[in-house]
Amino acid sequence: MTQFSANLGFLFTEYSLPDAIRAAAKAGFHAVECHWPYDVPAKDVKAALDETGFAMLGLNTVRGKTGENGLSALVGREDEARAAIDQAVEYAVAIGASNIHVMAGFADGEEAHACFVKNLEYACAKAALHDMTILIEPLNHYDAPNYFLQTSDQAKAIIEAIKADNIKLMFDCYHLQIMEGDLTRRLQDLLPIIGHIQIASVPDRAEPDSGEVSYPHIYDVLSKLGYENPLGAEYKPNTTTEMGLGWLKSFI
Repeated sequence: MTQFSANLGFLFTEYSLPDAIRAAAKAGFHAVECHWPYDVPAKDVKAALDETGFAMLGLNTVRGKTGENGLSALVGREDEARAAIDQAVEYAVAIGASNIHVMAGFADGEEAHACFVKNLEYACAKAALHDMTILIEPLNHYDAPNYFLQTSDQAKAIIEAIKADNIKLMFDCYHLQIMEGDLTRRLQDLLPIIGHIQIASVPDRAEPDSGEVSYPHIYDVLSKLGYENPLGAEYKPNTTTEMGLGWLKSFI
């Protein structure tokens, strides 16, 4: 059976993070994930996870200064990028999260590539001490213009260059449909390096039961590929989260 994780960066945002975890459990999700939980005491998040029996699948490194979108590909900002990685690892350990999305930031060129690779090597070494996985995610050029990482081919090349067992691709169907399309073949080809998959409608990034992507087809493809991990519901509800959960009910 296809299972789903509620991304609490977008869903149940009217609640505190601990209460959003409880709301996701009540709604019928199977796990949770988040963006930047650092303002919430880790003990409170861990208590909600323990209460619901949920796993926190992942969290992000911080974006940086206002207007930034990550630090790890920014030449000259290596100390800040590694401090953000340390912060994410520490918080993830405290709440039992299994993945950390290391955000690249706005950059381009060979120096940015080399910087990103070095910081990811650092992140992989830190995460490996706690049996955690580092994720990298291509973002589309409409929502995140000039973001360093934009395509699955670019991500694959970076993963292959690092040669660590604990770095994987965050395959966000929304971003990759916009940038590349051909999701079925990309899932088939990239499955060995995929660490997490996220869903949302395209092009409006709303509930995954509308738009140009047939998610029932995607679920069938993943089932045939033997992919069993929860899919991350990372979308912006058209109204409230609860009112838009009709798509989830057939899976509960």
